Amino acid sequence: MSVPDLIDSHCHIVFPNFENDLDDVAQRWREVGIKRVVHACVKPSEIPAIRSLADRFPEMRYSVGVHPLDIHHWDNTTFNLLRSAAKTDNRVVAIGELGLDLFRDSNLEEQVYVLKKQFELAIELDLPVIIHCRDAAEPMLELLQKLNNIGQCPKGVMHCWGGNSEEMKGFLDLGFYISFSGIVTFPKALDTHNCARKVPENRFLIETDCPFLAPVPWRGKRNEPSYVQVVAQKIAEIREEPYELVASSSTDNAIRLFNLT
Repeated sequence: MSVPDLIDSHCHIVFPNFENDLDDVAQRWREVGIKRVVHACVKPSEIPAIRSLADRFPEMRYSVGVHPLDIHHWDNTTFNLLRSAAKTDNRVVAIGELGLDLFRDSNLEEQVYVLKKQFELAIELDLPVIIHCRDAAEPMLELLQKLNNIGQCPKGVMHCWGGNSEEMKGFLDLGFYISFSGIVTFPKALDTHNCARKVPENRFLIETDCPFLAPVPWRGKRNEPSYVQVVAQKIAEIREEPYELVASSSTDNAIRLFNLT
């Protein structure tokens, strides 16, 4: 029996805890049917290493951007650096990981400035954005709605979804996709379960966000792309749908959003 195609739409394997066994990690993701992995970037200094990983693993595509908790890496050269990185490598499929994080930091004004600059770049290059939004749904929705009103709202995905269904509806109404991580396997993540149940079939992705947020039964250990299969299995259980349908829907959605080839 053939293995359904999967896409891990958000991972970080550039981290040091993958150095010693990355070929084994890649073998495992291939064995479960992963045909594409999208590697997210959190700061400009990562870009050369991520590009090297894409050279090493032909199924990899990646983003370029600055995470809201890494905005101290933003300076007057960053915008052009990101633009150049995106324009010179067609494996760059998104701008990000960008966003707002008011759980770990409170510098909203500074985060919004860096976020808006990256939104401008995404619009210029016609690339989707990968949005990190933690404890910040209200200001994020407010900003996106303002941009939408003037025709400047980017397309993209709310990555590692952990919000409630009302917040999800706000982002869906703006055209965004919703991406589910290992959080959906956590027994107490009831809001996430409810969102996975309600999200339209053509608007959700699956991801690992590895090495973070390993799904049950590996919770607390290093996450890796192959575990995205467990995320898909859990979503199928929650939606009371065949695993094959969840796998094919999430794969088709990722291909469409990121224009994957």
